[in-house]
Amino acid sequence: MDNLGVLDSIFKDPTVKHKLSLFTKEELGKLKLSEKNGKWYVFCPVSKKDRVAKPEEIVRQLYVQKLLFYYNYPLERLEVEWDVWFGSGVSEKRADIVVFHKDLESPYMIIEVKKPKRKDGERQLKSYCNAEGSPIGVWTNGKDIIVLHREEPNIFAKIDDVPSASQTLNDVIKERKTIDDLTGQFQLKDIILSLEDLVLANAGVDAFEEVFKLIYAKLYDEWKAKRSAGRLVNFRITGESPQELYIKINDLFLKSAKQWKGVFKPFDKIELRPTHLVTCVSFLQNIRLFNSNLQIIDEAFEYLITQVSKAEKGQYFTPRFVIDMAVKMLNPNIYEYLIDTAAGSCGFTVHSIFWVWGEQLTGKRPTPENREYAQEKVYAIDFDDRAVKVGKAVNLIAGDGKSNVYKLNSLDPSSWDDEGRAALSPFLRRFPDDPKLDEDNQKNFRFFDFDILMTNPPFAGDIRERSVLRNYKLAEDSKGRLRKKIGRDIIFIEKNLNFLKPGGRMAIVLPQGRLNNITDEYIRDYIMSQARVLAVVSLHKNTFKPHSGTKTSVLFLQKWDDKLCPYKKDYPIFFATSKISGKDNSGDYIFKKNLDGSPVVDEHDHFVYDHDLDEIAEAFIKFSKKERLSFWSD
Repeated sequence: MDNLGVLDSIFKDPTVKHKLSLFTKEELGKLKLSEKNGKWYVFCPVSKKDRVAKPEEIVRQLYVQKLLFYYNYPLERLEVEWDVWFGSGVSEKRADIVVFHKDLESPYMIIEVKKPKRKDGERQLKSYCNAEGSPIGVWTNGKDIIVLHREEPNIFAKIDDVPSASQTLNDVIKERKTIDDLTGQFQLKDIILSLEDLVLANAGVDAFEEVFKLIYAKLYDEWKAKRSAGRLVNFRITGESPQELYIKINDLFLKSAKQWKGVFKPFDKIELRPTHLVTCVSFLQNIRLFNSNLQIIDEAFEYLITQVSKAEKGQYFTPRFVIDMAVKMLNPNIYEYLIDTAAGSCGFTVHSIFWVWGEQLTGKRPTPENREYAQEKVYAIDFDDRAVKVGKAVNLIAGDGKSNVYKLNSLDPSSWDDEGRAALSPFLRRFPDDPKLDEDNQKNFRFFDFDILMTNPPFAGDIRERSVLRNYKLAEDSKGRLRKKIGRDIIFIEKNLNFLKPGGRMAIVLPQGRLNNITDEYIRDYIMSQARVLAVVSLHKNTFKPHSGTKTSVLFLQKWDDKLCPYKKDYPIFFATSKISGKDNSGDYIFKKNLDGSPVVDEHDHFVYDHDLDEIAEAFIKFSKKERLSFWSD
């Protein structure tokens, strides 16, 4: 059996978190494996012993091999299972690998590979570095890796890589980078988890606000780099003191707030202490946010906002591949006005902008026609302060300086402020043949004339306020009496239909029970009286995990209209069921893999999610053209 076969047998246990994607097939093939009495062993060139080939030992020996042959450290500078001495004067722990300074007197680098859980491993690694005074610490499980520079006790910064034997630590730290050197292959949520453990949990600041400021500043830095001749990025550590770094990064933040106004207050600044900022910048400096599909922003946002408060409203962020499917199926064009009435971080609106522009967020200045579409025809509403903040920021950046995102309760226009009323009043429908209805509509904001609406409204909770319920037909029972309460998502269905002009089209995420339950037949009857059902796409049960296991569907509608969608009693409907969800049972994203196990990346350097919604969208487009639907007819 060759090495790969042996390793497959060793790592077959699904509960073991270690994987070996950090190492090449050639490196895996160089391990010296042997079998004795039915048990596999791996040779350690440092201790010159055969060691039981447990997963942790395999990772350790692979990294030893990398230190010897890739980084070119001589064997005499390496030690394994090194006793770490703490203040008690006794050795309490053993470090997995130690690389000594050239004088062989003290540890230069400590590598920890035993802990499969990242958080535990980082904490242990930091304690080892502090105890031994080591300036460099490495944690890896064979799949992920973190390299930390210990600047002083309890102050750690992430660096790009460990120095080779011929480099100094400063060679790695001071290297300048262009925006082209940054990677799009990362998950921001994992970075935030590391920052929370290393800094944010004990920094005495609002983690959401401070991380969001840093994201805003970094987006600005990348935006500027794309427009500069040298394309150099400044959001990074280049050997300056913590105070000097703070001045540099805070200046980027202030410039970002000035460039994209309306998100931060005039006197806002970064509140992190300079020493804490060092760690945060070190973890963010090598990733590229521009030229991204913004799924990463959602993941960080979703994690940072208190999950309990979001869950109480039944509001969960929509995976970007669900958004992409809906946008592709409804095919918005540059002449149409679009709104999301429960926008969250504005995935539907931003991806509609991308669709109309024919490209993703790149940092390049859009054409005047594209800018007009983003700034004048795309609108969003949400009632959550922080959702509005992120949504406004993302739309500002995508729209090149203007954003139509408002903090409003979509279901209760009587509560709207003057700004929201002024922004949406131009879209109120006129009723020239019914002066009384027209006057009521101009006053109470009941009916609008948007071309497209896409949304994922909150599911949980009931509406009980009579002042709100009396505005909706679905709030009435079969005898025309006002119900005492009704599900929030039911009211959203009617309100969203009222946002659309005749012939307008809609995609809405709903609990699948609304489309199946016998008791909800009156809802389906109402929908079909108002609109043609274009499609129903049943999403996988994992789609909204880990926050909700609710089975959902995306319902696609087009309002009846004599020209664009003439009324029919009988017509075909497109039905599809997603079998490949893009998420596992724990709610973690699943990415497509190449034959060698490496992740598939697209032309924008993004990981490719493993789902089947693109195929469903393509099938719907064929269906639409065959049925000669107005928005897909040739």
